[in-house]
Amino acid sequence: MPAPHPDAAAHAVATPKAIRPIADLPGPPGLPFLGNALQFRSPSLHLELEAWAAQYGPYYQLRAAGRRILVLSDHQVVASVLRDRPAAFSRTARLREIGQEMGLQPGVFSAEGEDWMRQRRMVMAGFDPGHVRAYYPALVKVAQRLVKRWTHAARRQETMVLQSDLMRYTVDTIAGLAFGAEVDTLGSDGDVIQQHLDKVFPALFRRITAPIPLWRIFPSRADRALARSMVEVNKAVDSFIAQARLRMQAEPQRQVHPHNLLEAMLAAADRPDSGLTDAQVAGNVMTMLLAGEDTTANTIAWMIYLLWTHPQALDRACAEVRTKVQDCQRPTMEEVAELEFIEACIHETMRLKPVGPQLPLQANADVLVGDVQVPKGTIVINLLRVDSVREDLVPQAAQFAPERWLEANNPAKRLSTPFGAGPRVCPGRYLAMLEMKIAMTVLLGQFDIEFVGTADGQAPQERLSFAMMPVGLQMRLRTRVQMASSNL
Repeated sequence: MPAPHPDAAAHAVATPKAIRPIADLPGPPGLPFLGNALQFRSPSLHLELEAWAAQYGPYYQLRAAGRRILVLSDHQVVASVLRDRPAAFSRTARLREIGQEMGLQPGVFSAEGEDWMRQRRMVMAGFDPGHVRAYYPALVKVAQRLVKRWTHAARRQETMVLQSDLMRYTVDTIAGLAFGAEVDTLGSDGDVIQQHLDKVFPALFRRITAPIPLWRIFPSRADRALARSMVEVNKAVDSFIAQARLRMQAEPQRQVHPHNLLEAMLAAADRPDSGLTDAQVAGNVMTMLLAGEDTTANTIAWMIYLLWTHPQALDRACAEVRTKVQDCQRPTMEEVAELEFIEACIHETMRLKPVGPQLPLQANADVLVGDVQVPKGTIVINLLRVDSVREDLVPQAAQFAPERWLEANNPAKRLSTPFGAGPRVCPGRYLAMLEMKIAMTVLLGQFDIEFVGTADGQAPQERLSFAMMPVGLQMRLRTRVQMASSNL
């Protein structure tokens, strides 16, 4: 990976026309001293930020406890900010502080500087397409467990909690691929690791946005439950590392030819000049578990709902899977690669329902962002969805139209950045796309969807809890054998 431009911190974006301080920007009114701080607690914060962008423009300010925050929505300016990481911008100091306090070891997600560059090279190598291809059979094996779980529910005519099953699927997938660990949350309704992971991101979001750290003074029942969950998750991470070291000791060739991402990280950390520690390895194990669970599962859930509410697109997706895949319970990698419309559905879902609709960063030095002077230490919130759903930039922007992604001249391709952009683009994007395509293959190939929606029949609300998720989605299925029998 090329080193950041040495002058990156001096020109975060394009040459400005006329320099303005953040204090001159418009913005929503707030309370004395607290400013807009209390609004950060809202589970619909991203929607409020987007609404303010429509009202105040692509640059506006927020205030929190005497500090000014810059909010950006112009896609070109946001892209420039993302490209200028890690030199000009980094993750916020508060994210690192709260994460470490909770017991999260620093991994590539929160690392900065030379530390980040070392870890990034290591993680990117583990997630390359060749590595993922070698573990494709393991991905299919997890998908077969998902089919088994859904078949059991379909035969009982049960209405399932959609995201819960999908999060089990993604946890099992990442644990097997990245760590070589057999984790079967799909086959268990007991005290599984997924139930502990589910507490981490919501707690991290609540604490980052809290104006007063009450959990340090008066820990609630939820705070105590989180502490217990962090103990269990860290025990699981330590177990993954211990098992990998035992395998590598028994088979020394794994040091040269590691069989999974964790073994690759341990082999790299064991080199005398690596500069990597077991704590950093543990941090990346945790990062992969958390990021691999929430983001991918939420995107699949949104996609299933959008397809259900757009019958023509659902019919086309079903037809593609059922004609191109010979055995939908055991799709080959080549067959999955041919599912162009399914991939288009994924991209369209991520455009409309990105799990990361906003990205807060912190300026590492005094920088210019467009025509705005940004002092060192300023929080800059980048809104990633606003321009990709603007009617003047994307035709029929509010519509779920996956076919747009099959067109050569699709303006959404340059506006939608669900995996981020620049040097810190998501390293697991290839795996995430593959996971989503496999899940949709087994769903549409093995089942007919009877219902997807909420208990009250309303559209699912968007809830921001670090990642953005649909609230209360349920699904009811029938196996295709059942459908055929009922029509006799």
